[in-house]
This record gives sequence, structure tokens and C-alpha cells, in this order.
Amino acid sequence: MHASQFLFLTFSVLTLCNTDTGLNLTSFSPHTFSDLFAALSELGYGRIEYTGTTILTFPDPRTNHSASLCTATCNILGAILTNVTSQPGSAPYFEQQADYWSNQQAETLPACRVRPQSARDVSASLLVTKFFRCPFAVKSGGHACFAGASNIQSGLTIDLANLNVIQVSDDRTLTQVGAGNLWGNVYSQLDRLQLSVIGGRVAGIGVGGLTLGGGISFFSGRHGWACDGVRNYQVVLADASIVDVNDQSFPDLYFALRGGGNNFGIVTRFDLETFPQAGMWGGMRSSPLTANVSLLTALYNFAIDAPSDPDAALIVAFAFYKGTYFTSTDLEYAKPIVNPPIFNELVSIESISSTLRITNLTDLVEELNASQPHGLRELYTTATFKNDPGLMTEVVEIFISEVEGIKDTEGILPALVFQPITTGIISYFGKNGGNALGITESDGPLILMNIAVAWANIGDDDRINTAANRIIDRSIALAKSLKLHHRFIYQNYASQRQDVFAGYGAANKQRLIDISRKYDPEQVFQKLQPGYFKLGE
Repeated sequence: MHASQFLFLTFSVLTLCNTDTGLNLTSFSPHTFSDLFAALSELGYGRIEYTGTTILTFPDPRTNHSASLCTATCNILGAILTNVTSQPGSAPYFEQQADYWSNQQAETLPACRVRPQSARDVSASLLVTKFFRCPFAVKSGGHACFAGASNIQSGLTIDLANLNVIQVSDDRTLTQVGAGNLWGNVYSQLDRLQLSVIGGRVAGIGVGGLTLGGGISFFSGRHGWACDGVRNYQVVLADASIVDVNDQSFPDLYFALRGGGNNFGIVTRFDLETFPQAGMWGGMRSSPLTANVSLLTALYNFAIDAPSDPDAALIVAFAFYKGTYFTSTDLEYAKPIVNPPIFNELVSIESISSTLRITNLTDLVEELNASQPHGLRELYTTATFKNDPGLMTEVVEIFISEVEGIKDTEGILPALVFQPITTGIISYFGKNGGNALGITESDGPLILMNIAVAWANIGDDDRINTAANRIIDRSIALAKSLKLHHRFIYQNYASQRQDVFAGYGAANKQRLIDISRKYDPEQVFQKLQPGYFKLGE
């Protein structure tokens, strides 16, 4: 076919099979329409008949890079995945667009959306979008801040919401969790069984994005981060094959998925270590800003002492709301014990309000979820420091000085958040061959800093971004001058301008690049899936 030619065809799907049980796929690299339809037939989408009619019009994918390539992608997916592909203007498309946390993501308009019902559907979607070179994005929970993270303008968005299995093994040591689940759904089922997994702390966050980026948990002191609790990943690779990835089958890819983000494949299921978990104690305490020095000293001490009691978890935030600066301390304990001694210094600090109580994990993550409402513009950016109360005190002063210049912004809610990465947590990073984050016990304890800002209007984007970047840049410069800066950049809190994988260290970054080239020689997940954080060269 010459570059200027188009293929006119209509096709009918004679049989469908949407189960991926026992699927043993070959590698697919279709170069012609016949190849593509043969591959889809082999996947189980029936025998596809095509003729020379003009029902559908497809450009030559070898040379044409216009929006018509994504139109062709959407036409084919609409035919073979009839009930789960939605086009602009349809009710499902509108509803799914509204299902993003930040307005930046919700305002990004793909050419169509598909909600696969199985790993096989994901494989078919990848085959088609790869054939036409239509850029795509993959959504788990949609909780990222910036446009293009898990949605894509004028491309294909593969929304994993229907991949929502939650299946506990007979011996109660493993839970299969579909990548489209939200953590609140997972915990609500496991709480009833008095079980849990290492996962997110906000109910509305998706399983996929959090886990692939690392994943801080209330249980990290005893089990590590979420990526450390994955025993097996079900993954659709760049060649559309569906594989199980673990420390025995693909140990290099298993390493890469533990912190490597969306650079290696589309994960459709996580098999998570599962452990007994009954009641918990925890909640939020608010204090006046005058308590900042005492609070930061208590945080410093907790970061050092936490390995002595791995059931404790802590988040310390400084925020501005409706004209007032205040502190918010989130304390969680993995047992139903009121005021455990590890928190004595923290609970002795003056409080304005407190929700501390004996409850369960679902209740605690719903509480944090309520503090992060949908429908606003959002920004995250991050840095990592050595544990030092003097540095943190000065960073709070930097935060306040920059917020003063933007506090008149409509709907603004800025927060400076500190979280400890203790030596106890880091000790689990080497489990099962190690994760990709590049942190060792000799680095710790560390303090993870996150700047989080919500606001109402797009017209304020530039000034908010400028202020947040100044907070981070000034804080990093200060930390470097005191020799207290650490290179790690936490993917789940990073802004687009930050080089996440450089923060893992040069050796780990190169190792991830090499693994990407091995399993994705055409670099599909670097070039056709441009969103979120890429490995680069």
C-alpha cells in the first residue's frame, strides 16, 4: 500500500471471548491490516471478515500521523469492545471524564476511552493503538495532579476501572487485586475478614499508580512500602503478551516494576502479601502554628525511635485555610491501643481538635480522603532531606513566606507535609531482590517533604506553580548548603519538571533503562504513552 492510499473496509466480529484464564499468547507485531485482524482473532475476538466497502476509513499508519489515526483506533475498539468503548459526547465518556481528582486531568479530552474487562481486552487495546501509532494513557484511580498523567488529549485513554477483582487466597496470605481498584474498596472487603495489605492511605487513590510509584502505607514500619508487598504482577507487555512477573519468572522486570512507574507494561493485577489486621487506633490532631517547634522536634525524635515500634505511622502537615495557618498531625497505630507510648511526645502537644479513636483501616482512609476533595486544580512537588529539626523549621518559614504572596487566590489550600522514611521502613526495600528506589539503610532516617496546593481557577495556575517551585527550590538549596539534602524524588508526589529516576541514583536509572529496552525494544511505553514520568536516556 502506498503512503497516500487508504484502506476502506468493514468488518464483523463473529465470536467473542473475554476471559484471559490460561491465556498463552505469542508476541504480536502487526504490520498490515491482515496481521492486525489475525492477531485480534488469535486473542479471541472472533474471525474478522473485511471487504472493500467504505464503512470505515483508515489511514496508512506507516506515514500518517494525524488525528485520524486515533479515530481509526477508536473505530476498531468500538467494534470489538462494543460495550466498554466510549466516544466524546456520550454519557459514559462524560461520566468517566468527571472521575478524575484534579481538574487538569478532567479537562484533558481523549479521542475515546475504553474500559477493558480483562487483561485480554487490555492486550487488544494496546495492539490497536500501537498499530495506528495513536498515543495513549492508562488510568487506575486518576489521582495524579497534572494533565496527561493518566488521561491524554486526542489519544486513547485505557481506563482500568473494570479490572476490580479482590480475591483472597484460601490460606489468607495473598490477595489478588485488580489494577482498577481504589484502596477504599480493597480495605472495605479485607476489614470484614480482619486482613490487610500494604497499600495507600487515602480511599480514593488507585491501586495501580500508587503501587508502581512506591506506595507509602500505614503499615510501612512493619512491611515496607506497597511495592515491597507485591509477590506477582500480571502485566501486558509492549508486544501485547500477558505474563506473570515475579522474582522467579522475570526477576529483572519484577525489580523494575517496584518503583519504575508506567515504563514497562500495563499492570492489570497485583498479587499482594496479606496479613492479619483487626482494629486500629488513629486520627488527626490540629494544633496552632505556635506549636511548630515542639511538633518538629517530636517528628525528629519519632523518625529516630520508630523502628522500636513498627506499628506506628506519622504525617505532619502545615497548612493555610481561610486566613489561618495551623498544623495537622495524622497518627496511626496498627493495633487497637489508645495512646501508645511511641506517640507520647506528639500527643502532649497542645491541640485545637482531635479525631483520635479506635476504629478500622477503612474509616481512617475515608477520613484522609475527605481532606482531598475532587473538582479543584491541584499541584504536588517534593524533596527529600536528612532528618533535622532545624532544617524543617526553616522550611516551614520558607513555606509561609511564599504562601503570603498567593493566599488571596480563590479556593486556595496550600500544605507543607513532612513524613519520615525510617531505617525500619528502608530495611524492607531490599526484600525479594530489592526495589528500584535507590535508598539504603545508611541513608536514613529521611524526611520526605511534599508541597500540595489546591485552588479553583485556571487563571491562577502560573502564580501557584511559581510559588510552589520557589518553595521547593529554596528548601533544596538550603538543605544542600547544610549538607542535609538527599537525591531521592518520590514519584507519587513529584511535579512534571522533576527528574524522578535521576533521584534513584545513576546506577538504578541505567538499570531501569536497560530493562525497558529489553522488554520494550520499540519503546512503546516511552513514545506512545508520553504521560507521567519517563526514563529518558
